[in-house]
Parts: sequence; structure tokens; C-alpha cells
Amino acid sequence: MASNNALASSYNNNIRPLLDAVDRLCRLKLTQEGIQLPTIVVVGDQSSGKSSVLESLAGISLPRGQGICTRVPLIMRLQGDSDSTEQSLHLEYGDKTVPTSEDEIAAAINTATVEIAGAGKGISGKPITLVVKKKSVPDLTLVDLPGITRVPVQGQPSDIYEQISKIIMEYIAPKESIILNVLSATVDFPTCESIRMSREVDQLGERTLAVVTKSDKAPEGLLEKVTADDVHIGLGYLCVRNRVGDETYEEARDEEERLFKSHSLLSQIDKSMTGIPVLAERLTQIQASIIAKCLPDIVKKIDEKLNQSVSELNSMPQNLSTVADALPALQRCLTSTVQNSPRTAQLQMSSS
Repeated sequence: MASNNALASSYNNNIRPLLDAVDRLCRLKLTQEGIQLPTIVVVGDQSSGKSSVLESLAGISLPRGQGICTRVPLIMRLQGDSDSTEQSLHLEYGDKTVPTSEDEIAAAINTATVEIAGAGKGISGKPITLVVKKKSVPDLTLVDLPGITRVPVQGQPSDIYEQISKIIMEYIAPKESIILNVLSATVDFPTCESIRMSREVDQLGERTLAVVTKSDKAPEGLLEKVTADDVHIGLGYLCVRNRVGDETYEEARDEEERLFKSHSLLSQIDKSMTGIPVLAERLTQIQASIIAKCLPDIVKKIDEKLNQSVSELNSMPQNLSTVADALPALQRCLTSTVQNSPRTAQLQMSSS
């Protein structure tokens, strides 16, 4: 119960208005206008424990199975409500809004994924949004991306690695993105493909936070790995324990707390670097900071786009009531289109 309360305590009334503002901007599809929005993007090699981390934050079960479970970007909007006695879950994709329940959420996500990416093992860049409103979840919006795999299995496209890489780079490249890099304690961090990708766009690690899963599976040397920081994780490390078997989320958090308190090696890791509750609090702080930092610039870009559109609208003929009025206007439009076309620009460059 103490861990559950710790998750709930990460709720901050000042964060919700910021999140709501960003959500409204997302629905306006500003990215299609070249305006990037602040986002926490979750990346990790296949089987790194990415789904377990997200499940622990949301307190719900996500699709599991062999191979790539996340075949499309999954935007998770978690909305904590300390006064609520009931939870509410629904999916948004395309023009659909699909209510669901905790027991049916995995099946609902699979159904939506099939509609978007097909029934095979292919992937798609079109996202699904999962909205979770319940007590004791942090106010967070996260984007879960397909796990990185280099070798296609039967039924997957031969260029699956290239397809996944393209989607991941689109999400993590903008400077407004915070990269949540999920690493397994059982592997060497420098060998992780997710580390290579994040360092490609964030060389100093200034917007990268690492979550180390399976801490109980490889405790030897973990303290040295997260303190040496050979892979430049600027926002620091959080070590967590994955939920095991049929454990409830409350039981898993109690076991996690016990592990980092009593284990001879893991207890040496600073408490500010361990546990899902600490991760939830850290993410809400980072999220609030990046949104507050980016919003003024976003508003400025929106104003510029609006002024440009208004100027173009005002330059258009006000009344075209006759064919005689319409023909000159049409001619000007055609001339402008030809002059600004890539082919015309290419010919002009060639001639010069």
C-alpha cells in the first residue's frame, strides 16, 4: 500500500493543465505543420523489459507474446485521479474511440493493431492512443515504440530492422523528445542497439534517461555499471524489478522495495535510483520541465503559422463572381505553382 501511495503522490495538479494543453495540440496534428511537441519516447531492444516498465507505471497488462508485441506506436496517456473510485480506459485510433476494460485492454490493442498494421507481423508508424484514468497512476504521457530487432523471424519483412529504426528515429530525433531508454541488467549497456540510436541523436545524453530492468537477475556489478555511466546517460539511471508471474502490481512493488533494501549488492545503490515509484516521480518532473520549456516556442511557431495563413488568405481575390474575374486569378495561381515547383527550381539551377 505504501508503494501504491508513492505512485499516487507523483500526481501534481500543476502538471495536468500542461498535459491537457499538449494533448489538444496533438489532436490538431501540429507535427504535420512541422511543429514538434514535447514527448517522452520509450525505446529498448527486444526483450529488454520495456512492456513490464509500462505495465508497472499504468497498473495494466499490455499485449505479450513471441517476437515484436508493439507493432505500432502506442501513446499512453495516464491520468491520475485521487478522488476516483472507478477506472476508465479507452483507445483512440483513426477516427475511432473504443471503450475497453482492464481485462480486455490487451485484446483491444491487438485488434486495433491488426486494423492498422495487418494480421501478420509487420509494423506501421500510425499510432494508437491508450487513455488510462484511474486512481494511483502518475500523470504521464509516454510513447511506446516497437522493440528493436535485427534478425527477422518467420512472417516478418526482411527489412524489419530498417522499418523499426525509421519509426524510432522519427520520434527521438526532435530536441523536444525525452528518450526513456530501457536496458536489461543482464546485458552490457554499450552493446544495446537502443543506446546506439539514442546517442546518434543525443550525443551527450542530455535528454536521455535510462531504466534498468531485471535488476534481481543480474545484481553483480550493477552498481558499477550505473555509476560509471560508460554510455553517457545525462538524466541518470533508475533500477527496477520486473513483476514476476501472477504477482499483483502491489505485491510486485512490495517485493521491489524489499529487494533494494535487503539485497547485499542492490541495497548499495542509492535509493534515489531505485524503484518504480521513484521512476514515476522522476518522469513527471522531467515531463513538466520539458513542456514548460517548450510551450513558449510552440506558441510562437503557431502564431507565425497563423499569421502566414492569414496573410495568404488576405492576398487572395475577395470576390470572383464572373468568369472574367476568375480567369486572371487562376492564371496567377498556375504561374505561382509552376514557379515554385521542384522541377522548375531544378531547371533553373541547371541553366545557371
